[in-house]
Amino acid sequence: MVDVFVSKQLGLVLIITAQMIFIGQGHEQVNGFIGSSITLQFTFNVNITNTRIGVYFVEKHTKINDNVDCSSCFDIYPHNSTVFYHITNLTKQNKVYYASLLRSELVIDSNKVRLIVQEETKSTTGSACEPPSSPLCFRRNSSETIYKCEWNQTGNQADVTYDLHFNFAIDLKNNFKETSIDILAEQLITERITESWVEVHTGNSSCRSPRRSAVLGQTVKFDPPNNITVTWIQNSLILKWSAAEKFPALAEIWFRNEDHTETWDKAITNATLSGASTYQAIIRNLLKNSFYQVQIRHQCKQVKEPLWSNWSQVVIVPAELEHKPNVRWKEQLLDGKRKVILSWESVPKAASVRGIRFTLNDTQSSRGCPCKKKIHTTNSTHYTMYVSNSAVNISVIATNAAGSSPLASVQLPAVQMKDLKVCNKTLLGEKLEKSMCLEWYELDEDSVPTNGSFQSRKREKARINETVQDHIRYLYFEQRCHKGKPQTVKTCFFYKEEGAPNKEPQDFRAFGEMHTSVNLSWKAIPLKNQRGVLTHYNLCWVKSNSQDVPPECRNISASETKHRLDKLTPGTKYSISLTGVTRVGKGPEATVTVNTKPEKPVNVWLSFGLLIIFFLVSIMCTFVFKRIKNKLFPPVPRPFIPNFTSHQPETPVTAEHKEEVHDLMLQQLHPESRTVCEETEEVTVLGGQWDDRSGEDMKNDNSDSGGSDEESLSADTLKTTSEREGTDLEQMDSELAILIYRNGLVFDVKTDSS
Repeated sequence: MVDVFVSKQLGLVLIITAQMIFIGQGHEQVNGFIGSSITLQFTFNVNITNTRIGVYFVEKHTKINDNVDCSSCFDIYPHNSTVFYHITNLTKQNKVYYASLLRSELVIDSNKVRLIVQEETKSTTGSACEPPSSPLCFRRNSSETIYKCEWNQTGNQADVTYDLHFNFAIDLKNNFKETSIDILAEQLITERITESWVEVHTGNSSCRSPRRSAVLGQTVKFDPPNNITVTWIQNSLILKWSAAEKFPALAEIWFRNEDHTETWDKAITNATLSGASTYQAIIRNLLKNSFYQVQIRHQCKQVKEPLWSNWSQVVIVPAELEHKPNVRWKEQLLDGKRKVILSWESVPKAASVRGIRFTLNDTQSSRGCPCKKKIHTTNSTHYTMYVSNSAVNISVIATNAAGSSPLASVQLPAVQMKDLKVCNKTLLGEKLEKSMCLEWYELDEDSVPTNGSFQSRKREKARINETVQDHIRYLYFEQRCHKGKPQTVKTCFFYKEEGAPNKEPQDFRAFGEMHTSVNLSWKAIPLKNQRGVLTHYNLCWVKSNSQDVPPECRNISASETKHRLDKLTPGTKYSISLTGVTRVGKGPEATVTVNTKPEKPVNVWLSFGLLIIFFLVSIMCTFVFKRIKNKLFPPVPRPFIPNFTSHQPETPVTAEHKEEVHDLMLQQLHPESRTVCEETEEVTVLGGQWDDRSGEDMKNDNSDSGGSDEESLSADTLKTTSEREGTDLEQMDSELAILIYRNGLVFDVKTDSS
């Protein structure tokens, strides 16, 4: 430490010497004030290394002190044989001092210095002067070589000038109007306690500030923290600001959240270095969903008497953006481009107290294909952008003063083109127009574009030859920038070099064998194994026992994965093969062996049995149908009205015939309980029986004319009975005019009685 201050004190020697008053030979005079501190300088003409040094009064050679008993009172610089002795709290005295080298063989004295101590007066003339505050002198960091001294002046005094004084001689340019001044370290004594004060001159008045004592070399005051940034990590808040020096510091942080605006919470913590020029401090156990107000001041840790810096401005810390934006989008196809409308929900109020910004980026704009690079920003919750027909990823991120949200990504696949054709020509490796670029993607097994590449403007044949491989299918886009918006002008697929397939159709199998046909199915050849544009499949079949017969073949569309093979011979074994064909040639074959079903005679008995079953079922159905019909539509009954006519003999001859009549009694009962319908039915039956009997008797009468008298009597009796029955019938006919109810039907029967 001594070597560090040697050069500084050399300058002081000259300055102090210039201010000293020489009184007589070898005597120098130094003025001081009661209660202040002062430093005396002594020089020797010999080397003073490793020597005990004492300070004496000239009067009676009284010893005051030495560097052994009070090492802090001395500063020794052997290289120029100079000793500084520090005196504090001066009393009123006028004495002469000198220093001596206390060697055993020889005592060597230094020069002599007279110290005159006076009383200090604050005001010299007038009474209108307002004294300022004590000056505060410090460095802005521990490695600074310039000290700043500053003080405060109260009142509004006009034409005020200031003089800054120290308790040792110093050549300063006084009579300045500012309340601060910068002083080089070489002009000051920095490793001992020094006193400083300010003298104010205004008009005819002057006054002095109170004195301030300090070791200037141990006094450092940082500038207020600036460029403060804040970041949330879980429930901890990370504060960063510009470092005052390349060493850690001490930080005092005041903070309060949105719910406590009257009181401040305080935390003193170490400020570590984050990088070469940034301090970092962490406040833990906070509420990340609330916003805070924060103030910071910091202090140097490299000196013994550091000063706190002034407070920073109040910093508002918004809440953490914990979740990524919930992005929704709509896609609209236009002429060779897509209009994408993105929207998302607004963030909580606590997270947007200092404003919120959304940044959008897409993979097309980020690489300048085909339009210039552009980053999209907005403060709104929706945004519209235009992209080409090729695949694109759009990212959205929200940012506030405390950090950024997680990244939200929207993946838009390439527009699916119907009937995608083979490119007849590409511009790969060619020099492109300024507003054009090319994109191509390797297609995987599911025809999804992967491993994309692009070319813009310059010829890049070497790179393209390295990235584009033979026998690989690529999806190709030609794009241009039209009126500031990307547009796709051509889409197709291509092979750099084609070849024949190196793999057979997959899962080739036969099923559903019939007598003359069989069904075939397979899976397409994997895209990477097609090695070219598949034009068709070649299907061939041949009987297994026909060695000299060439196989029959037919071509099947490359888009088919099943086929029905017919016109085969029943009960025959066939060998069937299938191969894929490109413009270069055929690939490996997939084979399968099938057996068609043999022919079988028709079973006559089975057919006959089925016919009988059909006949029986038909009869049963007919019977059931009639029963259902009779239930639903019962037949309408037709009432039978007998037509009774009297049987009179047509000729008188008939009566002369003899008939054999047995004993016969005819009685007709008419119970009162019988209904008209029952009587009608009885009469009908009796009339029918009588008619039948009468007809037979009449024939007998006609055939036998020689009947007996008994027969004539019987005829008369029958006539009488017929007449009586006719009377009864007339009565019955009149009763039949009433309603007859039968089988649930009502009929209005009218009879003709005439």
